[in-house]
Amino acid sequence: MGLSVIYEQHHVIIDTIKNITRGDWKVLVLDETTKKIVDNVVTEDEILNQNIANIERIEESREMNPTMDAIYFLSPQPHIVDCLVADLERRRYRRAFIVWTAVPDPVLQQRIDAAPSARQLIADLETLPIEFYPRESHLVTFRDPWSFPILYHPGCNNLVRRHMEILAEKASGGDIASVSIAMGEYPKVRYYRPRNPLHEASVLCSHLARFVQDRLDGYARRNRDFPPATSRPASVLIITDRSMDLMAPLVHEFTYQAMAHDLLPIKEGDKTTFHMTINEGEDNAEERDMELHERDTIWVDNRHRHMKDTIDKLMGDFQRFLDQNPHFTNDSGNATSLNAIKDMMAGLPQFQEMKEAYSLHLTMAQECMNKFQHHRLPDVASAEQTLATGLDEDRRKPRNALDQIVRLLDDDAITPDDRLRLIMLYVLYRGGVVPEDIRRLLAHAGLPANRFDTVVNLGLLGGRPVHGLKEARQASTPLFPLDPKGNQNNANAGGGGGGGGGGGAGGGSGANDDEEYALSRFQPALRRMLDALFRGHLDPLVFPYIHPPLDPYEDSSLMAQGSLRAAKPSWAGANRRVPDNRQRVFVFMAGGATFSEARACYEASATYNRDVVLATSHMLTPQLFLRQIGDLSTDHRQLDIPLARPPRRAPADLFAQQDAPTQSQPQAQSQPTLQPQRQQQQQRQQQPPPLQQPAPFGGGPRIGPGGGPAVGPGQRPPAPPRPMGGPGAGVGGIPSGPRPPTKMLGQMTLSSGGGGRSGGSGGASYGSSGSGGGGGGIGTYEVPSSTSSRVNGGGGGGGGGGDGKLHKLDKDKKKRNLFGLKK
Repeated sequence: MGLSVIYEQHHVIIDTIKNITRGDWKVLVLDETTKKIVDNVVTEDEILNQNIANIERIEESREMNPTMDAIYFLSPQPHIVDCLVADLERRRYRRAFIVWTAVPDPVLQQRIDAAPSARQLIADLETLPIEFYPRESHLVTFRDPWSFPILYHPGCNNLVRRHMEILAEKASGGDIASVSIAMGEYPKVRYYRPRNPLHEASVLCSHLARFVQDRLDGYARRNRDFPPATSRPASVLIITDRSMDLMAPLVHEFTYQAMAHDLLPIKEGDKTTFHMTINEGEDNAEERDMELHERDTIWVDNRHRHMKDTIDKLMGDFQRFLDQNPHFTNDSGNATSLNAIKDMMAGLPQFQEMKEAYSLHLTMAQECMNKFQHHRLPDVASAEQTLATGLDEDRRKPRNALDQIVRLLDDDAITPDDRLRLIMLYVLYRGGVVPEDIRRLLAHAGLPANRFDTVVNLGLLGGRPVHGLKEARQASTPLFPLDPKGNQNNANAGGGGGGGGGGGAGGGSGANDDEEYALSRFQPALRRMLDALFRGHLDPLVFPYIHPPLDPYEDSSLMAQGSLRAAKPSWAGANRRVPDNRQRVFVFMAGGATFSEARACYEASATYNRDVVLATSHMLTPQLFLRQIGDLSTDHRQLDIPLARPPRRAPADLFAQQDAPTQSQPQAQSQPTLQPQRQQQQQRQQQPPPLQQPAPFGGGPRIGPGGGPAVGPGQRPPAPPRPMGGPGAGVGGIPSGPRPPTKMLGQMTLSSGGGGRSGGSGGASYGSSGSGGGGGGIGTYEVPSSTSSRVNGGGGGGGGGGDGKLHKLDKDKKKRNLFGLKK
């Protein structure tokens, strides 16, 4: 089995619980954040099977249980520490085994040590850095769409330092360093440093990379056995941000996963779901939210295929099933269309699970194709490809691109969002236009005048949307220059990253003349970056190391090593599993990543025989990107950013005195709280297992669902919709007003010791209040169409741990260490 971040996190959680229980029954106590982390990769039955008698929430009222030990699986947030102290003071359990998901702030640790019963009740204390959410085998998210406005909104100066420390070490949103640490990797850190930057946020990646390097170095100092011995080449962590490629979130992508998330009302929560009618036209028809997850082998096998290939494969697989089971259809039955297949499936009650799975994907594919035709996406995509790559289908500089755009903006079949995307792509392609021309294009497209701010806000991310009338144009250098012969890295790598700042030339058309694939010439800049990395050509000036390697030829030797492995004949690898010693490359995309960029990581993994893992704050759909770009003009106080809210407090009822059960009745007191979940587990075990496809359709279940953000109990309701607005344009069309928050990073002083996340520690003050970086809360980032992200935005402590006899931080733990386009 190849690398799976889902499996890695699942394995370390189960092993940690098993090593603590050691055959004795214990209670598992979670908080709101850790429950989401655990539920994302581990089922309740798997936990209960590790001698866990009951699973409880620390923020909720619970029965006293002084005859049983408890395993506390907690995130080190101030209000969670208060809840823990309340349990210790009340002696709620016999002993406490505490597992933190990140290193607690020294102030928080002192709060625990000061509890009268702490030394007597705490049996063990350790740190397990797993505060992130694996979504796919090679994709990790932090469920934090609030990261985007914090990093790029001009009004968030006072939040940016705290947020970058949170990104680097620990928070409700996630942990860059812990993704690699949890997998036993001590990577070399590189970061994106744009040439001739036009935006103040250009320093974002360099400062974030130094924060991450400090955390990695600090963890290595505290753990002498880290990293564990391995035969793998040294891993690499590349930190970049959304400004590297502004084209990717705007261009239509026609692979199955990206197209579905762009066009369909897929809901993002703790689960990723699509609402549809099951058994349509039958007596037992019902509406249901169908989950898209890693156990769905149809989804996993097809998500990175071009939609044309996906439909062909679905129809081919079903036709083979009918050929092998002729009694399910008459002689005239033939799976020649999606509708014909759906009609035939109505007569297969014996294969309900297979039927529901194929109904889901056939329905999604059909709805995508309907919108593809009704909204004239072939014409829209053709123009987008030319603007994003800078070349037409014949690899020539386009002529009359503006005329093509104007005709499309006048077409009622094209949606308003697609018209706005075309305008944004056009101004990036031109390297800026006169502000009045932007207003004319918006008026011609029938879009509101306040969409001008959305277009102009591209400048906050390194784009150049406006250009003075008398301002001289400067030629911009592409981030990844084109191969003059037109030979890209492989058959699929024809596109190019339009890039953050200039929005200029990218790739071009490969040798594929198929009309469908002519609409997929563009490739994200992330793919071009990985190609350059694995070929040993990644520019060290644009992607420098924090600690440069001693051997200047190290990159070239690693490139040759991977090439030799990839060049082995197919028979040499037959009957052999994927090697465990493949180099691992981690890419962190601050500000959100697209599904096309996730696909690029899988393709690079397969092409270069590496394991590329993409980590990001949240997944971007085009609708969410447009919304978040527009919000950069909104008063930041209207955004209700969780990090700016007052710190959360522990529930008062946890501190209320309760009578402990008498020692003469230990079992009678403990059984009432333990029995229900054990009974539920037995009942679940008698029910049929989750979705598994029949043999003709291949594949078994895989561990762990995908995930998305959700709003839990006690969280604040979503902020109401906000009108688009913001500052007007200044002289020459450049917007006036405050600069983005990362402007202040130029004066930031970084602590060299990897200390805590207190807002006042070292360097400039950013207005954060409270020790340990508190600032929590839960928020909702709503999107007015198909995307509705819900996120945990609480703060928490971080930094170095306190030294105490009971505090054995970071004790040594045993850790163990798809897909390209068809054409």
